[in-house]
Amino acid sequence: MANVSNLVKTIQDIMRKDVGTYADVQRLEQLGWMLFVKIFDDREKERELLEDNYKSPLPEALRWRSWAADDEGVTGDGLLDFVNNKLIPDLKKLPGTGAGVAGLIRMVFLSTTNFMTKGTLMRQVINKINAIDFNASDDRHLFGDIYEKLLKDLQSAGNAGEFYTPRAVTQFIVDQVNPQLGESVLDPACGTGGFLTCVIDHLRRQARTDADERLLQQSFTGIEKKRLPHVLCMTNLMLHGIDVPSNVRHDNTLARPLRDWGPKERVDCIVTNPPFGGMEEDGIEANYPAEFRTRETADLFLVLLMKLLKPGGRAGLVLPDGTLFGEGVKTRIKEALLTECNLHTIVRLPNGVFNPYTGIRTNLLFFTKGAPTKEVWYYEHPYPPGAKSYNKGKPIRIEEFDPIKAWWGDEADGFKFRIENERAWRVSIDQIKANGFNLDLKNPYSTEEGPGDVDHLLPEYEKLLAQIAATRAALKQELHHALTATAGTAE
Repeated sequence: MANVSNLVKTIQDIMRKDVGTYADVQRLEQLGWMLFVKIFDDREKERELLEDNYKSPLPEALRWRSWAADDEGVTGDGLLDFVNNKLIPDLKKLPGTGAGVAGLIRMVFLSTTNFMTKGTLMRQVINKINAIDFNASDDRHLFGDIYEKLLKDLQSAGNAGEFYTPRAVTQFIVDQVNPQLGESVLDPACGTGGFLTCVIDHLRRQARTDADERLLQQSFTGIEKKRLPHVLCMTNLMLHGIDVPSNVRHDNTLARPLRDWGPKERVDCIVTNPPFGGMEEDGIEANYPAEFRTRETADLFLVLLMKLLKPGGRAGLVLPDGTLFGEGVKTRIKEALLTECNLHTIVRLPNGVFNPYTGIRTNLLFFTKGAPTKEVWYYEHPYPPGAKSYNKGKPIRIEEFDPIKAWWGDEADGFKFRIENERAWRVSIDQIKANGFNLDLKNPYSTEEGPGDVDHLLPEYEKLLAQIAATRAALKQELHHALTATAGTAE
């Protein structure tokens, strides 16, 4: 990871010398489209070896190998002139639809800008990118780390409410939802494709034939609101062997009225980490029924997920604590969820899983559509031995989920082999209803000293305030007496 950080840092340091890439956003967008063209070229090289009749959708002059691959090649004003007046304009004019490779590339470049103003600095960046062979297994793995570094930089670029999901969390959610080859899988807020690439890896382990691979290529759908993560997502999917990642759309999933999603668009599985802590733009909430209207993004996505699942469909997602204990609209959304779906498991993650982006505490919710909830199982995920938090250098690891996987059991038999222990407990739907649909329930077996129960703490707090007021009044009276006595002596 340190080498990747150094590579990206070196590239960004070069860009900082260019007045056109003066901020994180410009540098990231610049690096995004350049990586896309390089990775597409590496992917083409691989296909040329495997497919006898492969023909590139790009004119020869626009391929990375033609204008960028030679480290001693065109530079300076000549490079700038080619990129600004030939490469980007011609890529924007490629023929075809979004379902084809050429149309896909055109869509990527329709709003692409070359921010760099010095061709010599651009050549230095290109040469750094040339050092990576994205067909080599080690470098391909490396690219995942590059994504992580880019995502962390995206946070400082001001994308509030959007957090990089740790690999261990995406893998655990996909493992437990367990999509099968032939099922449809959706991530309606796919970012740079962390969940989708995890799904691809999961399904590829099931694929045995060329027909299975063709089926896999069409098994998933992603939607991403912001342009740069969308470009990075398509690049990431190409790197994971998806020939034409046209089933990832650049769109705001929530901008479409809920009633417009038809039965044919329903899916078997949803895995996602919807943005939380952020607010949607004005008017988006009007796309939802009056009882569910809110500008809180995570809440709207939860309503949408219930709509988009087929009967029997399965979902796994990340949600903040605020959704669990929130009232008003949040209560109505939770009531609908527990009525329409079997919310069978909530994994309570400890603080720090999303450090350094946010300290908001999060949960993993798993539910199946079609039958109401009878009971909710909770599992409190602990820190690993000796740790008190997670951080950038020590993130959550997939091995930490092994005890939960061993405990999990099978939904088909009603999870009848699950047992309560110091980490796991269950709560009946009657208890949840009596508690006003509050799902923020503490571990009854916990031996840790928590802050205490609010019904006990509130009277104690009020008693303490009364004591403070009485003490303040006594001090004020004593001060008054002292001042009066001093004044009498002076007279």
